[in-house]
Amino acid sequence: MAAEELPGKLTPAGRRVLDVAAEMFYRQGIHAVGVEAIAAEAGVTKKTLYACFGSKDRLVTAYLVERDQRWREWLAAWLAEHATEPRRRLLAVFDALEVWMADTDFRGCGFVNALAEIPDPEHPARAVVVGQKRWMRELFEKLAGEAGIADPANFAASALLLYEGATVAASAGVSGAVRQARRTAEILLKA
Repeated sequence: MAAEELPGKLTPAGRRVLDVAAEMFYRQGIHAVGVEAIAAEAGVTKKTLYACFGSKDRLVTAYLVERDQRWREWLAAWLAEHATEPRRRLLAVFDALEVWMADTDFRGCGFVNALAEIPDPEHPARAVVVGQKRWMRELFEKLAGEAGIADPANFAASALLLYEGATVAASAGVSGAVRQARRTAEILLKA
């Protein structure tokens, strides 16, 4: 489901359903949370939930689309405020990740978590996850190009691996994972 396939303007009940679902999916896992629990927590009937989203798959997809939009907007604003020099912006993506993780009750990357729960390559939410990871790689490539890196695509591929690895390691309790990934990215920048 692409963003344009999501309900345009959600009703107040639809908004509550999506907000509750987002919280529950992230905290408890997509498969662990049923539509009955979401509807009850949102104070609506299952019929209302289905009227707003059509299916749990579409609700999961809407959750991921909104999460992706929120991250992109937050990251763009954070980078604009904290880093103007091109090479600094590359490293600042890691700084932003560390801030994001510290400011939230971090339970891992919502997209990686969803990917682990959705093995079907045709599930509409998988396209959202793949698109989010593609966007991150493209962001690193754009920033690398602006910084004058000789091979921006290669740097972006490495930076994305560092970024994703740091996210997963941090969710497993590895202390300083994002700082270590940032230091490694800095070494790549100097190479």
